[in-house]
Amino acid sequence: MSTALAQLSKRLDVSEGELHSIVLNTVMPNGGRGVSNDQFVTFIAVANEYGLNPMVKEIYAFPAKGGGIQPIVSIDGWLKIINNHKDFNGMVFEDVREDGKLAAIKCKIYKKGIEHPVEVVEYMDECKKPNSEPWSKWPSRMLRHKAAIQCGRYAFGLSGIIDPDEAERYKDVGVIEKEDTAALAERKIEIMNCESLDDLVELWKKTNDEYKGKPELSVLNELKNQKKDELMNVGEDTND
Repeated sequence: MSTALAQLSKRLDVSEGELHSIVLNTVMPNGGRGVSNDQFVTFIAVANEYGLNPMVKEIYAFPAKGGGIQPIVSIDGWLKIINNHKDFNGMVFEDVREDGKLAAIKCKIYKKGIEHPVEVVEYMDECKKPNSEPWSKWPSRMLRHKAAIQCGRYAFGLSGIIDPDEAERYKDVGVIEKEDTAALAERKIEIMNCESLDDLVELWKKTNDEYKGKPELSVLNELKNQKKDELMNVGEDTND
């Protein structure tokens, strides 16, 4: 058994054998069939890193395109990470309405010792996913979740984890593939989560150094160019 599993087992007060069986059978897709040991250990390590409990679905495994898994953090898990952060000092939401309809939600997170809160605004027309049952039934709730998660990322530098809505989007466009290692899948997600061209340039310098001479670099370069075009288009729309 791995050190990561031993740590999680101790924190949850469950034997390693029981925890291994529970996670494979109830948290992993297809009862854990096709899940490699490396993928399992990576999943457990992420749960430990953020203090999450997979037995209550704060973190679970999402079936990636073509097979394999991607660790996903539920909204309960995200709120636990945010609320348990040592610098967290409160969170408030503000609805933004246009012609009586919800157009956006602003989230503010207050941090201890910091005068001004971290603010993030998420817009309905950018976030709402067509033909999605959750977005059709509970658009306000879904947008509030998006605002909280993004604000948490900005406030506390949370990276390498995604929410269920993002996972569905990444699966649709084929960002996450079966053959990806955990490190490659995480880097793809980091590229897709870049909020500005400066962030993308900085991340690409690091990526180029780490993957220089490796076949994965061409795949990452294609994704980087995709994200670059997206960010440039956003900039043009803003200038208009």
